[in-house]
Amino acid sequence: MPQNQQPQPLSLALAVGALGVVFGDIGTSPLYTFKTVLDLTGGNNAPTILGVVSLLVWTLIIITSVKYAGFAMRIDNDGEGGILALMALLGVKRYKRPLIVAVGLFGAALIYGDGAITPAISVLSALEGLTLVERSLQPYVLPLSVAVLLALFLVQPLGTARIGRAFGPVMALWFVTIAVLGVLGVARHPAVLWALSPRYAFEYLRHGGHAAFAVLGGVFLCVTGAEALYADMGHFGARPIKLSWGALVFPSLVLNYAGQGAIVLAGVPTEGNIFYRLSPGEWLVPMVLLSTVATIIASQSIITGAFSMTRQAIQLGWMPRLKVLQTSGEGYGQIYVGTVNWLLMLATVALALAFRKSDNLAGAYGIAVSATMLLTTALLYSAMRDIWRWGLAASLAVAAVFFAVDGSFFASNMLKLLEGGYVPLLLAAAVYAVMFIWHRGLVATAKRVHENAVPVADFFARIARERVARVPGTAVFLTRVKDATPPVMLWYVRHSHALHEKVIAVTLDTASVPWVAPGERIQLAQPAPDFWVASACYGFMERPDIPELMRQLAALGCGVVPEKLTYFVGSERIVPREDGGGLPRWMEAIFSFLLRNSMHMPDYLNVPRDQLIDLGRQISI
Repeated sequence: MPQNQQPQPLSLALAVGALGVVFGDIGTSPLYTFKTVLDLTGGNNAPTILGVVSLLVWTLIIITSVKYAGFAMRIDNDGEGGILALMALLGVKRYKRPLIVAVGLFGAALIYGDGAITPAISVLSALEGLTLVERSLQPYVLPLSVAVLLALFLVQPLGTARIGRAFGPVMALWFVTIAVLGVLGVARHPAVLWALSPRYAFEYLRHGGHAAFAVLGGVFLCVTGAEALYADMGHFGARPIKLSWGALVFPSLVLNYAGQGAIVLAGVPTEGNIFYRLSPGEWLVPMVLLSTVATIIASQSIITGAFSMTRQAIQLGWMPRLKVLQTSGEGYGQIYVGTVNWLLMLATVALALAFRKSDNLAGAYGIAVSATMLLTTALLYSAMRDIWRWGLAASLAVAAVFFAVDGSFFASNMLKLLEGGYVPLLLAAAVYAVMFIWHRGLVATAKRVHENAVPVADFFARIARERVARVPGTAVFLTRVKDATPPVMLWYVRHSHALHEKVIAVTLDTASVPWVAPGERIQLAQPAPDFWVASACYGFMERPDIPELMRQLAALGCGVVPEKLTYFVGSERIVPREDGGGLPRWMEAIFSFLLRNSMHMPDYLNVPRDQLIDLGRQISI
């Protein structure tokens, strides 16, 4: 939300909208969580079932209600949340904080791993309900799931603005339905409500031994998607999200998990998907259809979240420039990033085909999410100290509770490492490597460019002394250098022996806040006659637009006529340093590949093609 806008009011429309975007993942977890836990318990006796239900309920309370709704959502970066926004808020651009950067980036990278698995496990678990309708449909579950997943990714370029309007009401129907099913289940064995006491969770963990520790990995699946409460703050505001969670989502989840536990205690067969055992026979087919739609919405939310996080990473300088398309004027979050979409599609479909069943995918699920939550806790501790100015004792006490809970779940999930848990970790490691190498390459490039910097006064004195021709018109040089002559201008004058009568050097910065007010965006200076230096600052949720920036400069009195400008951009070709210094050769080669395949800077900045002169140059790093 831009700084110059008022905070979003608490409204029913925003709360309903949050149901479709924020709670899709956590809202569809009853489809597979209880079933996964049952497979891990090794017994369906009353103490076990009551202990499991109690663990599910109190995991939802501690992680989602207390940690995210109670703590994390109180720490916002100008209204924006999420692990990258929190990392930026902690001042990593102002101070060298490599540990916080590493924590934030790897946490963000893990979310991509989660984003590949969530659609696969959700859609598979929904369509597996068909086997309860007709057992002979089992061979068709996987092909149907793959078809649904392919369709989901193939429609992304069209944008989701129209479909998105229905997301909230459909998810509202979903939560009401699973709550009703839960009540029907509880009615069959009301004693399950004793599990609302945390005593049953503690007793189960105390007496369950190694088996109970392993069960924690399954229990954790009930809070996959809790991170979305924090990450999607900028779309809806904290209050509507908290309202949706407290008034509908949390009660519905508790009732459904209690209902699933109750029917197990009542002796209902546990073969197949226990979630669908809650449904009366005549409801089964409609429930499979509603579940499929709900999982598609959950998957859409994950994909949209990956797009948004990619844009943040690009603006913060941690990811190569990718083409970001605005698919609707109705909301800034309505974007499409083709590269991310197709890579996620390949990963998701490959996972579905490789694991074939939601039971098998459950082994790969949870590690990425639990690791992200653990890393978020580390950043929350820093925020308590740096932003809230809490004392060491208070910060440690609160963080220790969250670390103990998150650490227990992460350790339990690590038991699934060889059962597929390595998949999201490998995906996250690949994304983290791209982020790290890209940033190191940008820093090395900027350092090399600054090594031969020429003061502005010396440059203009030299061109006057050498009688360099000054041709009519205004040139705009896009540069990283602020306090010296733009290198691309030096290169141009050296080879053309001419320079325009008026010159503007433009540098772009990304702030540690999501939005910068228009009145605070531009700093303008005139260090030499007919030479202006414009420094424009954008938030990490904004995308620079050079023509619009030129119109703003014209309004400030630079004498700029946007339609008559000539833009100069230096296209860099990376080569190894001959002295053996700089980046390692393998890192330089990867950065060079990423740079060649990233979006061309003028296209990213919307520079008019018919006013552009692109100058190629080699830079050794």
